[in-house]
Amino acid sequence: MGTTIVNRLQALADSTRSRLLLLLERHELTVGELCQALQLPQSTVSRHLKVLADDGWVVPRADGASRLYRMTIADLDAGARRLWLVVREQVEASPAAARDAERLRNVLAERRSRSEEFFASAAGQWDRLRVELFGSRTELLPLLGLLDSAWTVADLGCGTGLLTQMLAPFARRVVAVDASAAMLRTARARVGDLSNVEIRRGELESLPIEDGTLDAAFLVLVLPYVADPAEVVAEAARALRPGGRLLITDLMPHERSEYRQTLGHQWQGFAEEQVLDWFKTAGLTGGIYRPLPPEASAKGPLLFTASARREGSEVRSEK
Repeated sequence: MGTTIVNRLQALADSTRSRLLLLLERHELTVGELCQALQLPQSTVSRHLKVLADDGWVVPRADGASRLYRMTIADLDAGARRLWLVVREQVEASPAAARDAERLRNVLAERRSRSEEFFASAAGQWDRLRVELFGSRTELLPLLGLLDSAWTVADLGCGTGLLTQMLAPFARRVVAVDASAAMLRTARARVGDLSNVEIRRGELESLPIEDGTLDAAFLVLVLPYVADPAEVVAEAARALRPGGRLLITDLMPHERSEYRQTLGHQWQGFAEEQVLDWFKTAGLTGGIYRPLPPEASAKGPLLFTASARREGSEVRSEK
């Protein structure tokens, strides 16, 4: 214990290392930023950082080609914490620390200005850049985090399992149903060995799901293919728990009659009145129907999303 305290005292005995810790307690910084703030050469700052890291005062973190350093006081042992609080009080009162803090404000302002310069030049093409870098679902995927992690959810008409795969990290159990053996083979390959996913073959008009077992059910771009959409909605409602929610995303009414041949559609979209009537007939309440904003690159008809809830108490939240 004595050796540990002596080592820690040796690390803090150098005023430069104490000034470094004062900055790193407040901000995570690169070596270059610390050089600017303390007005010291890189070799000097790096040498002092190595001492502090070896003694457990600071923790480095890789960020691409850079390395950032931070001191988290809560991670220090009790003795080191007490020692730092005494030293910090002395260091904070020094003129050198005041100058370091002022220069650091300029360093952080440069960080912000670099971001502002980027957005000023990229504003007109930011949407395109974001899609190229992160994909077209950047805004939508986080919404799946709103699902209760205790829920059982179903992807009805799952096709190749894309939505199933997206739902799996956010739900306790995902049941994926489709009538096509070929589609289900692709879905099984996509979800791999995800332990909370069940792939079932079955018709949407006669789901292989017990009554009242689902907390949420999704019908996404499915209804144009079925003979009787109202029957499919009623069957999905049957599988919902009291308080469970059904969500539909599909085509609004359109004039693309060629989809009957090219896509195998039986219906040319669905109007609000029609969908809300299905909900009512199926015993679902609180129905809403909302057109979705079109994507600039999308070539198909406009889409809507609609949802309703099965009458009864709220869905469970088992842990």
